[in-house]
Amino acid sequence: MSQRNNYIVILGAGESGTGSAILAKAKGFDVFVSDKGKIAEQYIEKLNKHQIKWEQETHSENEILCASEIIKSPGIPENAPLIVKAKALGIPVISEIEFAYRYTTAKMICITGSNGKTTTTLLTYEILKNAGLNVGLAGNVGFSFAEQVALSSFDYYVLELSSFQLDNMYNFKADIAIITNITPDHLDRYDYNIENYIDSKFRIIQNMTASDILIYCIDDEILLENIKKRIITPQIIPYSVLEKVAYGACIEKGILNINIDNNSFNMTIEEILLIGKHNQGNSMAASLTAKVLNIKMKLSERVYLHLKALNIG
Repeated sequence: MSQRNNYIVILGAGESGTGSAILAKAKGFDVFVSDKGKIAEQYIEKLNKHQIKWEQETHSENEILCASEIIKSPGIPENAPLIVKAKALGIPVISEIEFAYRYTTAKMICITGSNGKTTTTLLTYEILKNAGLNVGLAGNVGFSFAEQVALSSFDYYVLELSSFQLDNMYNFKADIAIITNITPDHLDRYDYNIENYIDSKFRIIQNMTASDILIYCIDDEILLENIKKRIITPQIIPYSVLEKVAYGACIEKGILNINIDNNSFNMTIEEILLIGKHNQGNSMAASLTAKVLNIKMKLSERVYLHLKALNIG
């Protein structure tokens, strides 16, 4: 079975798969979408609109295994028989995020963690949007990153990234990365070995340079231990809900303090509105991102913490 040049197969026709197909078609690839399950009508309509070939409730191996590259849904495990066969034939298998990254020059603000990543992602997006930046929201939330790259033009993207998405990203680089915490999760996908899961989470910093930024929570023991023992290339900015931090973010006497490079900001924890220490930490991570991007956190800007409070608290 010989590979066909310029032929991309997409496995999974959900939000990410359909978006990948639209982008691949826009870039001149021969595209085929295959879903082992039933494709939702909204995605069938999109695929037909863009004249993309698709199949559902089956995987036609003779069509799939001659691809020059495969983009797979994050929900498909690495040990799925079809993925194993594709890799044995030397067919690259990548994620939607990896593929879409090739076709944008936007700055990447990427958030991962076992808990809190959705809240932090939405807060960060609302800060940037409220400050007037041209920003898209994608990854595990919002619309497909690939479809937005195909049909829109943003200067920044805020991406929520799961470990499953990170596993199939190779050349992608974040400009600002946030890791909220690491606790045992999805271990069935990682041979029930937490070290494999931790390694997956830390893929968020791969390819980052000394001019990039990693924001992380020092309250999480697993995260702190791995920050200390790994070679970390980007600049690091910590935050803590439990202890005082001179550089970064912390809470002291009921005040959320942000201080980086003599660029400070503070607000009372009552102003956050989102209940719980975990949301105080999420708010600090999002606020630190704003400071890194030199967004002035005036009193009028604090509305960002109110915008989605009822939906994401």
